[in-house]
Amino acid sequence: MNENHKQSTFAIWLSFISNIVLTAIKLIVGLVFNSPVLVADGVHNAGDVVATGAALSSMRISKQPPDQDHPYGHGKAEVVGAGIVAIILGLAAVYMAYHSVMVLFDPPQETTVIALIAAAFSLIVKQLLYRYTMSIGKRLKSNGLIATAYDHLADVYASIAAVIGIGLALIGDHYQIAFLSYGDPVAGIVVAYFVLKLSIHMGRSSVDVLMEKTVDAQKLNELTRLVESVPEVKRIDRIRARDHGHYIIVDVRVGVPGHLSIQTGHDIARTIKQTIMEQHEDVGEVMVHLNPWYEGEGGPQASADR
Repeated sequence: MNENHKQSTFAIWLSFISNIVLTAIKLIVGLVFNSPVLVADGVHNAGDVVATGAALSSMRISKQPPDQDHPYGHGKAEVVGAGIVAIILGLAAVYMAYHSVMVLFDPPQETTVIALIAAAFSLIVKQLLYRYTMSIGKRLKSNGLIATAYDHLADVYASIAAVIGIGLALIGDHYQIAFLSYGDPVAGIVVAYFVLKLSIHMGRSSVDVLMEKTVDAQKLNELTRLVESVPEVKRIDRIRARDHGHYIIVDVRVGVPGHLSIQTGHDIARTIKQTIMEQHEDVGEVMVHLNPWYEGEGGPQASADR
């Protein structure tokens, strides 16, 4: 097991265990001390346990080597896992909004400092987990870890709402200001909106990868310049690149002098592949097709699909 795989596995297991512990704390404190917002946040965390489990399973699958049925590897398993996390976040947002609206129609309930401490503790832990998981996910280009990090971020938003809501309720109880007791459900509705927005963004990103959307224009331009830097390349007939989970696949067709030998053509193709992969660590595969080029047929920017 290489060092990168160890770090990603540790990060996802840390998230998984933390979610279980926080779920238990929130549900127990919420039920014992009569805090609806903590109960709702605990149910949200229970969904996180399922989401993190999905991310963990998808990451394990994505690390498997290519086989006869999956010659390009299993990288998209992480994308599927990220999509599952997005769905769970969306459902959690709907539940949070529904619960918050229902609380608005109930008489205000008294809360305790214990509930505030539990919410604040969750906020600190989730913020630390978000920063740690996101840093590892971006460095390793792991869609599963990045999705888990966004899941932690959604929990940060939810915990902020819980802290604000419980804090306002405590102030309202102390100073006999009844309407402050409803700060909790109002904050919950606002947070539900942001969690839903986050889930839509994650879901859209997952669909883009599964539908093999091309990489951004800047990335494609960088790849084009690298191919043009190979002296024997006289024309780029086509260049495409797509995200395949935790790596990118590049497909390029170029025109080279038609009189060159097969061996020379092979060497040119290998040079193109090495040039791209040395400059872009996130590129896992480069497929090169050579077309014959003759004097007067056009320069590197020709776009004919041959």
